[in-house]
Amino acid sequence: MTLAKYELIDAEKAHHAIARMCAWLGVSRSGYYEWRERPASATAQRRTMLASLVAEIFTGSHETYGYRRVHAALARRGEHCSAELVRALMREQNLIPAQVRAFQPVTTVQGDFRGIPDLVRRDFTAERPGTKLVGDITYIRTWEGFLYLATVIDCHSKAVLG
Repeated sequence: MTLAKYELIDAEKAHHAIARMCAWLGVSRSGYYEWRERPASATAQRRTMLASLVAEIFTGSHETYGYRRVHAALARRGEHCSAELVRALMREQNLIPAQVRAFQPVTTVQGDFRGIPDLVRRDFTAERPGTKLVGDITYIRTWEGFLYLATVIDCHSKAVLG
């Protein structure tokens, strides 16, 4: 509780006299000055070091890693800590990962859409070969991007013609 009082005094020292604030809060001035000069604890130093590593890993991932991936990256570097500590450090630094959406290629033209007419009326059978042909297009994801596969199918034999 006393630490919170010292932090309040430190935050408001530009607006009020330190001696008066110490009297108002019931703490000694010497205690406040000792608190200011006290070095950070080992836990606080480690937390500061981890916070900088978390920020480095987060920016290195183009701000897409969540706390689980950042925690895994820290573990690979040999820095062992809990995932909840990483989550808290990211929250303190306001590091919010971007949710990358899957790419969905668009093949329709923007503008007035009146619908595509159903010329075969959902009937994919034919009495003779070559009288009713249908086509389809699909996307195949590769390392170099998307490939487009277009097919022409005979409704009589169900054979792919092209």
